[in-house]
Amino acid sequence: MLLAALSFAMMGTLVKLGSAKFSTAELVFYRSFFGLVVIFIVARYQRLPLKTAVLPQQMVRATLGFMSLLMFFYAISHLDLATAITLNYTSPLFMASFFCLTLHERPRKMLIFAIMLGFVGVALLLKPNFHADEWIAGSLGLLSGATAGYVYVQVIQLSRIGEPDWRTVFYFTLVCTLGGAVWMLGAGFHTINFKDSIVLLALGLTGTIGQLCMTRAYRTGNPLVVGSLAYVTVILASIFGVLIGDPAISYERWLAIVVIIIAGVISVFNANERLKKL
Repeated sequence: MLLAALSFAMMGTLVKLGSAKFSTAELVFYRSFFGLVVIFIVARYQRLPLKTAVLPQQMVRATLGFMSLLMFFYAISHLDLATAITLNYTSPLFMASFFCLTLHERPRKMLIFAIMLGFVGVALLLKPNFHADEWIAGSLGLLSGATAGYVYVQVIQLSRIGEPDWRTVFYFTLVCTLGGAVWMLGAGFHTINFKDSIVLLALGLTGTIGQLCMTRAYRTGNPLVVGSLAYVTVILASIFGVLIGDPAISYERWLAIVVIIIAGVISVFNANERLKKL
C-alpha cells in the first residue's frame, strides 16, 4: 500500500502537469492504455487466463471505476493537487457506509460520528479556498470518492471469490481505455510530442503500478492497516503539489486534511469489523 500511495501521488502530479494540454478523457485513456498493454503482454507471456466466470461483476466494477477516474482527473485538473486527492480519499467514509448497506445493518454511532467529522473536514477544506467556478470540480472530486468507496467494496468481494489482482486490473484498464477512446473520438484529441510522450508513459506506468499494488494490498492485507496507509498519498501529493507550483498549504487546510484523515481511519476501522461478516 505504501508503494501504491507513492505511485498514486506521482500519478496525480503527472495528471496535473498533463492537464495543461490534454483533456480529462485523454488523460484517462493514456493512463489506462499503457497499463492495458503491459498487463495483456504479461498475461500472454505467462499464459494467464483472461477469461472470467464473473464477467458482469468485473464490468460493473470497471465501469464505476472508469466514472470515478474521470471525475477524479477532472478535479485534479481544476483544483490544487492536495485538495483534489483529499476529496477523493473520502472514499473510506463511503466504503464503511456501503458495508452497512451490504450487510443490512444500521450504522454504528462511531461510523455516524466519522461521517459527520469527515464532512466537517470537507467543509473546512472547501470553504476558505474555493471560488464559485471551482464548486463543480470540488463536487465531482467528492463524488469520485463516493464512487471509489463502492468500487473498493467490489474489489474486496471479487478477491473473496478468487479473482486475481491482475485480472481485475485488466478489465478496469480495458473499460477505461475503450471509454476514454470513445470520448476522445467525440471531443477531439491533441497531437503528442516527445516531451508529452514521457509524461503520458509515466502516467500509465505509475497508475498501473498503483492499481496493482492497491488491489493486492486489499486482497492480502488487513483492510484496517491498508486503508490507513492509503492516506500517505494525501501527504505525498501535498508535497508534490507545492513542488510543481501549487500554493503552499495553509494551517487551515492542513487542519481540514487531518480531520478528514482521522474520519477516514475511523471509517476504515468500522469497515474492518464488518469485513469479518462478509
